[in-house]
Amino acid sequence: MFEHFQPIDVDLGKAGIFVRRAGEGPPVLLLHGFPQTHLMWRDIAPALADRFTVICADLRGYGRSTCPPSSADHAPYAKRTMASDLVAMMARLGLTSFMVAGHDRGGRVAYRMALDHPGRVAKLAVLDIVPTADAWDRADDRLALGYWPWSLLAQPEPLPETILAGAAEAIVDNALGGWGSAPDVFSAGIRQAYVDALRDPAHIHAICEEYRAAATIDREHDQADKTAGRRIACPVLALWSGQGALAEWYADEGGPLALWRSWADDVRGRAMAGGHFFPEEAPGQTAGALIDFFGEAGAG
Repeated sequence: MFEHFQPIDVDLGKAGIFVRRAGEGPPVLLLHGFPQTHLMWRDIAPALADRFTVICADLRGYGRSTCPPSSADHAPYAKRTMASDLVAMMARLGLTSFMVAGHDRGGRVAYRMALDHPGRVAKLAVLDIVPTADAWDRADDRLALGYWPWSLLAQPEPLPETILAGAAEAIVDNALGGWGSAPDVFSAGIRQAYVDALRDPAHIHAICEEYRAAATIDREHDQADKTAGRRIACPVLALWSGQGALAEWYADEGGPLALWRSWADDVRGRAMAGGHFFPEEAPGQTAGALIDFFGEAGAG
């Protein structure tokens, strides 16, 4: 796993970001979701590294990255802050313009990066998400019951921290098996790695702060962009689970593509085989879609 990738700890002062790097060619940044770490890209990153310089990062507060102190407004875990981390990290690696793919929480960081740093992001791929403000504006019992971290982990501390600390295995098992992907997709070693990443109190608090930010300041940032007419300037690829929530919940709005086209002019995409964790469930299909998109003429 990641045999030919170089592990790097990038010290940004206010945060430390752990990454793995391999390959040559146009740079691609890969960002994970919850309850994952950069390990979610284990079967995709090597395929991309045949054509691209691939950087797999642990988000601030996740995996092997650090957990800076938070604040009352949760700004240290806003997607704007997390995106700035990664732009600075890429610059430290000598990569000032790059393409980015993000799944789940990583997708929210990725599209915020494209909005806030348009000169840095050449192409954007978002996997199984719609924009945060759009998701909250359309939230109903399906979101509350189906994707419970949105509401549970956004509760004031210490309740969600206490729950995560006492039930890391149950949390991971519920997510990996309950969001449309088959539980046997995840080896015992990968499952355990995700459990272990939820055992540290500092990381538990950071993850809850990230969800609190999504329920508050991230929504404000999205809404301010909408009001100001700010749009994503680069080409966008949206991929989503063909048997998951996005394929069903937003049908009346025209589906995920219609929602993303309200944020960007150049949007394409399609449904993928598998559930929410389709990058791990169907890595070959996912890698192929990303290679086709990132490898188009003019990429990088």
